[in-house]
Amino acid sequence: MVAAGVQFGWALQLSLLTPYVQMLGIEHAFSSFIWLCGPITGLVVQPCIGIWSDKCESRWGRRRPFIFAGVLMISVAVIVIGFAADIGYVLGDTHQDCKIFQGVARPRAALVFILGFWLLDLANNTVQGPARALLADLSGPDERDASNAIFCLWMAVGNILGFSTGAYGNWQQWFPALGSKACCDACANIKAAFLLAVVFLGLCTCVTLNLTSEDKEEGLGNGPGSIVANLLVGVRQLPSSMQFVLLVMALCWLSWFPFFLFDTDWMGREVYQGDPKGDIVKATSYQRGVQEGAFGLLLNSVILGISSLFIDPLCRLLGSKNVWALGNFIVFVAMAFTGIITMNVVHGRADGSYHHPNWVRIAAVILFTVLGFPLAITYSVPYSLTADLTADAGAGQGLAMGILNLAVVIPQTLVALGSGPWDALFGGGNEPAFGLASISALAAGIIAFRKLPMLSRNGYHRTTMMHGPH
Repeated sequence: MVAAGVQFGWALQLSLLTPYVQMLGIEHAFSSFIWLCGPITGLVVQPCIGIWSDKCESRWGRRRPFIFAGVLMISVAVIVIGFAADIGYVLGDTHQDCKIFQGVARPRAALVFILGFWLLDLANNTVQGPARALLADLSGPDERDASNAIFCLWMAVGNILGFSTGAYGNWQQWFPALGSKACCDACANIKAAFLLAVVFLGLCTCVTLNLTSEDKEEGLGNGPGSIVANLLVGVRQLPSSMQFVLLVMALCWLSWFPFFLFDTDWMGREVYQGDPKGDIVKATSYQRGVQEGAFGLLLNSVILGISSLFIDPLCRLLGSKNVWALGNFIVFVAMAFTGIITMNVVHGRADGSYHHPNWVRIAAVILFTVLGFPLAITYSVPYSLTADLTADAGAGQGLAMGILNLAVVIPQTLVALGSGPWDALFGGGNEPAFGLASISALAAGIIAFRKLPMLSRNGYHRTTMMHGPH
């Protein structure tokens, strides 16, 4: 159940934080740098926390102390993020009322936000590793399918609640005391949403920690230095066909991560032609687009959950590699279609305003929704292929999954470093990054279809992964 609490916060991150960053005055070209923490901590923190929890001899159990500590850090980080504008105001940022100033950089608030955001990703990874290990500890060999299904169910619950919270957009009316001179409606809405996330996470954590019982086991694992050495040695022990799995996985995440970074920002800027630092009309349009994007992500999560029920029979029918190729081809078309949507918005009227055809907004929401199907494929099929291909290899399954994780976090780092400046070269919008995402998805689909091995149709095994880039 704790996975639902973590997913709630992660869904809010995806839908609200990139726009929030720009409200604080961080330029669009540099906003992607802030997301570097996810892949970095996913690569370093999770393995180390996993090893330390293996060796933990606390009377409270091996995993639960780390889950509890991670949840406390998440709560602190979320409060810091939500109150960043107010903290920056106290530390010396502009004292103009937020209702009248526009485009004013708030460097102290931005710094507070960045510190809180990095702490949040560190805390998320502190919880996720032990939570997955706890699931494995409590599940017998014949119970893992059922436990993974329940785990996925809680992930879906967290996603749906999180994106619903992000899409609502009027939480400041329920909690008017959260508004201030430094934090007007849009900011107060985000603040309230994150406080709700803390409450929900606390509830989920209490259930998880109080209704589980851990048997004391012998400590396992080695120091962090051996993790890197084992990964490097393990690469040489994997079958040659795994090289193409790693390549497709890397290209796949080069296509997904720009969407994760800029989905709601694209809705606010390109589809609704808003500007978070513009006048009241532009800022309102931007916020409406962000809320519409969050609603699209909510529908995306519903399709993700439904699709996961059909991936197993689909892989048995078509073969895992062909299903993965199909998913990448869908992403290619969807990312390319964002350009068509954008081009049909920017036809200006004589008075300088923009025309927003209804079909354009509907098409954007449909695009978000449809991407739930290939996302379900991305979160399952690569891990099943890896399990099948490495079952008899010298490297263990855990090591093989660790190597596969490198093909996730390295592309995420490249996108976080390069997508903002790359977009800035072409005018500061999101379409350049989406264009590269489309090309990467096409390459991933072609390589998957032509180079991945065709396994037995019975060679597909269900697996699971925490939602979102880590």
